[in-house]
Amino acid sequence: MFVGIGTVVNVATVLIGSTLGVLVGHRLSHRTRDLVTDALGLVTLLIAITSALTVGAKALSDAVGTSAPVLIVLGAMLIGGIAGSLLRIEQRLEGFGAWLQHRFRRSDGESTFVEGFVTASMVFCVGPLTFLGALSDGLGRGADQLFLKAVLDGFASIAFAASLGWGVMASALVVLVTQGLMTAVGAVLGDVLPEAHVTALGATGGVMLIGVALRLLKIKQIAVADMLPALIVAPLLVQLLVVIRS
Repeated sequence: MFVGIGTVVNVATVLIGSTLGVLVGHRLSHRTRDLVTDALGLVTLLIAITSALTVGAKALSDAVGTSAPVLIVLGAMLIGGIAGSLLRIEQRLEGFGAWLQHRFRRSDGESTFVEGFVTASMVFCVGPLTFLGALSDGLGRGADQLFLKAVLDGFASIAFAASLGWGVMASALVVLVTQGLMTAVGAVLGDVLPEAHVTALGATGGVMLIGVALRLLKIKQIAVADMLPALIVAPLLVQLLVVIRS
């Protein structure tokens, strides 16, 4: 198999799953579709909490000290959130979704294209498997993690598309670009990211996924996309503390 096969399979499962979801969704009542989205939100919350709890992993605490991991995640979220807000990442992502909606929108009234595109893009691209799996694939270690993610995303896209429509299918573009870039980074740079840095990235991604879950459950519309720079800031903060402690 070639490098990048994991991303190709992942994009395919999102396309297939969202198509099936739209076809099934027309036969479901509004109440049933809302229930599907709520269930997916709860499962997303479970996955998010599991990922966030890795902040207590031994590799990270050994590298930066026992009291620093939570502060690293906090600092990454604050710094990354401010940077993302200044860059207007959420607004630009929603604008791109609105442009796609305008291009492909049918004439039968309102749609949830933008919400489906943004929500699915965040769920499919923020999780630790996105970055760790793509890096592993790029490093030639195999695409097992991305194959697992592809199965999860495929089932998730069915549930999303059943209630949010064709916008979920458009999120395959974000999956392709995000994971493709990370795979390329892995292929070019090699294995340079220590375990502590990966752990901090994963824990930060887990906290961000909690924000996605809150959006799905209609509790609060958190601008999760604006927090994406935190995934870069977290490993940098780990490295800074490692240098200070050495």
